[in-house]
Amino acid sequence: MVRKRRGASTFGCLFMALLAIAAVYFGLKIGKVYWDASDYESEMKANAQGAELLTDKQIHDRIVAKADSLGLPDEAKEITVERVGRHITVSADYVVLVELPLHTRSIHFSPRYEYDY
Repeated sequence: MVRKRRGASTFGCLFMALLAIAAVYFGLKIGKVYWDASDYESEMKANAQGAELLTDKQIHDRIVAKADSLGLPDEAKEITVERVGRHITVSADYVVLVELPLHTRSIHFSPRYEYDY
């Protein structure tokens, strides 16, 4: 004899799987923004640590190239390089917009790195 199943649990399982997929998708979208910000800040750090061998323009141009390769907004390319004696400060300030369902989230970053050489 064949039993008939209701199917309610199958729908519940499908809904939970869809919810999990959506969470992973949007989590990766936001995670990429933070990953790029970390990569950008690492570039600032590496160039500031090479300040003894690089000019301010070279540091600026290298960081702008990194921002461009990461696809960061134009604000991220407005970098401040300040050198006082043997102390260098590299900083920027930018906002990344992440489109999520029903709204757009803006995430603000202010990377700054100081180094004495």
